[in-house]
Amino acid sequence: MTSPTQELDAPALRRLAPYLVGSTRRGVVGGSRYAVKLRAALAQAAQDPARRPVLISGEPGLEKDNLAALVHFGSGDRRHVLIRVDTSLLRADGGDLFHGSPSQGPPLLECLGQGCVLLDRFDAAPPELRALLIELARTGQWPGCSEPFQGRLLFTAESSVPELEGLCDQIRVPPLRVRRQDLGDWIRYSLRRRARQLGWPKPPQVPANVVKRLQSHDFPNNLRELDVVINRALLQAKASAVHGELPDLLPEDVFWLLSRPTSLRFDIWGWKPRLREWMRAPLLWNGLLFGLVSWLFVLVNGALWLGPQDRAHNGALNLFWAWWWPVILVTFPLVGRLWCSFCPFMVWGEISQKLARLLGWQPRRWPRGDTDRWAAPVLAAGFGAVLLWEELANLEDTAWLSSCLLLVITGGAVVCSLLFEKRFWCRYLCPVGGMNGLMAKLSVLELRAEAGTCSGSCSSYACFKGGPAEGEGLATGGCPLGTHPAHLEDNRNCVLCLTCVQACPHRSVKLRLRPPAADLQKGMAVPFGERLLLLVLLGGVALHHWQGWLGWLPWAPESLQAGPLLPRFGVALIALLLPVLVAGWWQKPLLYGLLPLVWALLLSRYLPLGMVEAGQLLPVSAFPWQGAAAALWPSWSADQHVVAFCQSAVIAVGLIWSLVILRRLLLTSPRLLGLGSTLAIALALGGRWLTGMA
Repeated sequence: MTSPTQELDAPALRRLAPYLVGSTRRGVVGGSRYAVKLRAALAQAAQDPARRPVLISGEPGLEKDNLAALVHFGSGDRRHVLIRVDTSLLRADGGDLFHGSPSQGPPLLECLGQGCVLLDRFDAAPPELRALLIELARTGQWPGCSEPFQGRLLFTAESSVPELEGLCDQIRVPPLRVRRQDLGDWIRYSLRRRARQLGWPKPPQVPANVVKRLQSHDFPNNLRELDVVINRALLQAKASAVHGELPDLLPEDVFWLLSRPTSLRFDIWGWKPRLREWMRAPLLWNGLLFGLVSWLFVLVNGALWLGPQDRAHNGALNLFWAWWWPVILVTFPLVGRLWCSFCPFMVWGEISQKLARLLGWQPRRWPRGDTDRWAAPVLAAGFGAVLLWEELANLEDTAWLSSCLLLVITGGAVVCSLLFEKRFWCRYLCPVGGMNGLMAKLSVLELRAEAGTCSGSCSSYACFKGGPAEGEGLATGGCPLGTHPAHLEDNRNCVLCLTCVQACPHRSVKLRLRPPAADLQKGMAVPFGERLLLLVLLGGVALHHWQGWLGWLPWAPESLQAGPLLPRFGVALIALLLPVLVAGWWQKPLLYGLLPLVWALLLSRYLPLGMVEAGQLLPVSAFPWQGAAAALWPSWSADQHVVAFCQSAVIAVGLIWSLVILRRLLLTSPRLLGLGSTLAIALALGGRWLTGMA
């Protein structure tokens, strides 16, 4: 076998040496149809007996020069040399490519013989040079040489080159964002390749949820950006290894992505720096959680069990249904999931966890993997069960059953707190927390960390894992939901507890105002099962107004609170599940575009309780002890016409908001946009009609 170096004399080799390409870096990884098609196109170009020129085009970062090398080294010309010339750096006359000099030697094309030249970044070359290279591709001639070019031409470009059409074979390289199926293979391949160079005894694995998160990223710089992400993940995992033991499974927090560009954000703490110091004070949160909320929860449950059992005489029941529930719904677009940060259910979960640790019990580490795969359906089913229980047992007007609901949710929080560290229940299984996380996407408030600061300056990840005090960072147990603030793609897993702000020594975490529903964007990450929860929430509205659209059934009961259980349960289940059965096939953007309207319908369902009965809290609370004197307590109640107006206004706001979001998500699909807008209008009109009948 003759080597390329034996075909050229020593002066020619010295002339070509700075431009030589010795081998390919890697092949085409992946099994998607895009990868298969690309491999076939490269193989066909390599086996072309006519040695026609080839143009390989695609976005930046796709390693088009390596693909060109695959064509050369996969062909019969692989014994000849391959040189790479960046045409964007050449002079307009071609420089060393076409012309020699006494100091440098003869032209590169003359030294190349039958070898192959890769003309990289052809679209960035000077126009005069492009014309000369096109003539070279057409005739094989170049200025100053009478002999035709015997070698082969390979071009790369980031955009189409109309002048080369018909002169060469064209291969278009698909970007990484349309080859998401291949991403897992690319990551595993890159980990094997890079880990060996960094001294890993065996390549580490990457969690499935990390691959899923990376698949939701667009990778503007394609493979170049992916290589940077993987290299940085390995370096940071190695730097933070405990006792020098390299992990077999890379943690989620070492994978840093370029944040999606955001606009119209207002940094609240940049405007009022002192507000940050006040809000991150542990004394504020500990006093609120363990000094107030925990004991208020005990008092409320005691009053629900020991006091009168109807809402007209029990202040605790009034506080629960006429205050707490409507206020949570009203504030979702303002503060998102803030209520979860001082949730009484999880306060007692944390108290139980602390007591168990004192007694020697050690909860298991936060579980890794795609827990949402099984937890999301369980959460949706749990919320559906709560809605059925609420309607069938008349929880709104039965104090001890309302307390049972609170205690059941608290029991789940306590059990999960004993099994796992942090707030596993809040993130994955709490029915109220699941609804809060979904509705938090509508909020104008967000807590985010600067990924560049975190990846470049931090190696402790105290905001995520917890740890001792560092700099101005305080000692904490880390994010209670097991989420790094720089990895947040929406508000679902952020309860605004500010633990990350307390722990961060670099002031990376920002509290910002943003446009409403900024999380609902085209290409957003959609957690598994979250659509099911959205449909169950819509089913809850249908369940409450069941008589308006199911009352015609011959076996429909007069009420869901009285009579034989089976007919009542059957009608309630149909009302709850019909939105799931009808809309379960709808596309994700269409469903998420209806989220503001679902919020409005839920709020309009509870508005009468808040506007009519919330103002009766004082006389209702005083009645059991002061008798007729309770009437002397101040009270307030809205007129029914005012309530009806507010319900209409809320539904109108939700409809307009949904139409705006649908346009944002479906602008490129006019048919779906028209369908979604029609459904939103029909749902709003139907919801208002049913609300008026209630």
